[in-house]
Amino acid sequence: MKRSQVNQIIRGGLEFCRQMNFHLPPFAVWTPQQWQTKGHEYDEIRDNMLGWDVTDYTSDNFAEVGLLLFTIRNGNDSLEKYEKPYCEKLLIIGEGQITPYHFHYSKMEDIINRGGGRLMMQVYNSTDDYQLADSPVQVCADGHTYTVEAGTILSLGPGESITIPPYLYHQFWAEEETVLCIEVSKVNDDTVDNHFLEEVGRFPELTEDEPAQYLLCSEYPPAP
Repeated sequence: MKRSQVNQIIRGGLEFCRQMNFHLPPFAVWTPQQWQTKGHEYDEIRDNMLGWDVTDYTSDNFAEVGLLLFTIRNGNDSLEKYEKPYCEKLLIIGEGQITPYHFHYSKMEDIINRGGGRLMMQVYNSTDDYQLADSPVQVCADGHTYTVEAGTILSLGPGESITIPPYLYHQFWAEEETVLCIEVSKVNDDTVDNHFLEEVGRFPELTEDEPAQYLLCSEYPPAP
């Protein structure tokens, strides 16, 4: 991805949050120059990869296969000083924009439609060799537990949510209009806990065609 595209995507995300009256923490708009002045009192942001996360899953087509995320809070299982056992993320999902089939080895998450269009979620169990199973899928959505056929597409309107346990394959996209989602989960580690059905890249390589307006969660400089 080009840096200019990442800048534009984050600017669009900030504007969408304003339209939806969703408020992000102050560090969401810190510039790279401001980050150079932030000391160890902000290590939790650096160590736990809070902040902006833009991915096209190496599709080179963000509008069709991609996702804009902002990690608001997160723990870290490997560091005793971060005892938070939970994570909260913002997901901005464009109309028709797919996040491809994947599951998590250890993370359980609730994905909540907080406004906009409809969140479409397709679900499969995983086989022992990590393929799509044809077995029925147990769904828990807003306290309602029920069973659906493999590959069922669930439609979640604003205010509705779904629980995704480990090893449950899911892919999702928005219909009607862009969706603002919140993910509430166990501690999140995108470097080791994602398994995609087809090989994709989680973090894109960037072409620096213009200066960064905002840093991604993987780009923070060390504390001065």
